[in-house]
Amino acid sequence: MFALIFPVIAPVLVAAAIGYTWARAGRPFDTETVTNLVLTVGVPFLVVDVLMNADISPDAMGEMAVAAVISLVGSALVGWVVLKMLGQPIQAFLPSMIFGNTGNMALPLCLFAFGADGLALAIGYFTIVIVVQVSGTTLISSNERNWRSIVQNPMAWAALLALSLKFSGFTLPLWIENTVHLLGAMTIPIMLIALGVSLARLKVTSLGHSLFLGGLKIVLGFGLGYATVLLLDLHGIARGVVLVQSSMPAAVFNYLFAAKFNQRPEEVAGVVILSTLVSFVTLPLLLWVAMEGTVVAN
Repeated sequence: MFALIFPVIAPVLVAAAIGYTWARAGRPFDTETVTNLVLTVGVPFLVVDVLMNADISPDAMGEMAVAAVISLVGSALVGWVVLKMLGQPIQAFLPSMIFGNTGNMALPLCLFAFGADGLALAIGYFTIVIVVQVSGTTLISSNERNWRSIVQNPMAWAALLALSLKFSGFTLPLWIENTVHLLGAMTIPIMLIALGVSLARLKVTSLGHSLFLGGLKIVLGFGLGYATVLLLDLHGIARGVVLVQSSMPAAVFNYLFAAKFNQRPEEVAGVVILSTLVSFVTLPLLLWVAMEGTVVAN
């Protein structure tokens, strides 16, 4: 098991450690600029590059979209009930129960565990999550209805463009294909380094409380992911991708939105950090379950 899983986890940990060390050394890193660059340029080009070249059917991509919706809705319902029972503020902590790190961590994990086709499926899942996250978090944390963010999201348009071109049989000219590949290739390394920088800069202010909610996010996500693959009868790579994506720790974006809307950002930062640390411990078991019955394509 170690020989199978270590090559998947090691690149993720090394890249995140580089970002963490960089930040702890006091070197400059403009997180806002890097995040905007990745989300508006890197990810859209990565989406087009991967989807155009992956051997994935429309039905498989549709399954990823349905799985993402089921996971998001399930997380919202269960998270709301649990937070209500615990007497915790919904506006502050519900986004962290819903939206996991389906980008920075999950995309490279799916790439190294399941190859190019796994990355394509993971991008399909990720696109749904990130499109919903902007408007969903804004609605939860501030009651603002920011529907324009969905229409203006470049990742959604990139996915629609790539799938339309792919399933129509259109082939990109070589110079465009090379450009798309070059710009998309920067995305995953930068996302992981940015994750490490964020972990170095965020602080934990309420250890027990944050650890409980962070652990709850991991358990809740895996449970819903497992239920989803059973409900949709997913097998092979599709099953593995859904389990990985749904079991990710709370996304760093949850902290950014909490700070923007003044919804206990210090405590949300603790949930992000500790759920990520918990996930590093649970990753070997998660990958072992997710990779069961699949062929690793490196």
